Amino acid sequence: MRRREFIILLASATACPLAARAQQQSGKVPRIGYLRAMSPSDRPSQLDAFRQGLRELGWREGQNIGIDYRYAEGRFDRLPDLAADLVRLKVDLIVAEGTQGVTAARNATGTIPIVMTTVRDPVGIGLIASLARPGGNVTGMSGSAGLEIVAKQLELLKETVPGIRRVATLSNPANAYHQLAIREVNVAARSLGVQLQVLEARGPNELDGAFAAMARERAEALLVVSDVIFNNHRARLADLAARSRLPAAYGVRESVEAGGLMSYGTSFLDLYRRSAAYVDKILKGAKPADLPVEQPTKFELVINLKTARALGLTVPPALLARADEVIE
Repeated sequence: MRRREFIILLASATACPLAARAQQQSGKVPRIGYLRAMSPSDRPSQLDAFRQGLRELGWREGQNIGIDYRYAEGRFDRLPDLAADLVRLKVDLIVAEGTQGVTAARNATGTIPIVMTTVRDPVGIGLIASLARPGGNVTGMSGSAGLEIVAKQLELLKETVPGIRRVATLSNPANAYHQLAIREVNVAARSLGVQLQVLEARGPNELDGAFAAMARERAEALLVVSDVIFNNHRARLADLAARSRLPAAYGVRESVEAGGLMSYGTSFLDLYRRSAAYVDKILKGAKPADLPVEQPTKFELVINLKTARALGLTVPPALLARADEVIE
């Protein structure tokens, strides 16, 4: 080979992303399955962040990687069938969202790698053996830095409304994480001198009953434990809380954008973008069992001042100064 030809070849190889070169050498375009509990129109920015993460690593959907999407459209009973469908397609790996989605994927296959995006406490609910050595075929991003984040939400709610003594906590008993979270909140409630009222809702048809119980028990504030069902019905929850005159704290910013008072939790856009790194590593030969599960590193406090004014609340200036975003 002549020197000029060699230099041109070398420059071309350097410019071509590693992922693309691997695909060209094998002649096979990797396919991943993407399992979502909700619809494509629900928080599309999260999926956009995942795609952005792939692009940053050299993967271009429709060029050197294919993605098969499956949406449960809010019907969680469909997740097992959708996961089984992805297994039948023999995808190279599955990206799954939330506790229910990852559980459905893991029940469908013990061999296809699974990358989780937003599972809270995956060790506590038994999805992985440990964060450092997950074992099995599941790895990815934990959706929480630990159960203490729920206690922090209650602490911030108490700081916002210092006089509260009775706080209702809305949880979903079908979500394994919530059982652990409620225990943690109970410990925090005792230290804050707050009486906790635990209420449950498995779906939107049970929300009215839960708020009626809050009224009977004369709850003074509300803590909503993060759940994909509650997140999907965030506007209705915010409306019910407003009608009940309850200052409410949530775990996701979208609930505050929908009219909730405040939220403290993980930046999910950051999680979705970072989860693409697991796809990249696995497609290049890494085993899920050997890839440590990462925890969130970016958190955000969001406060809705318009909602606070409607409730007759004055948010402490020190708390406003710590907020990542204040909605006027």
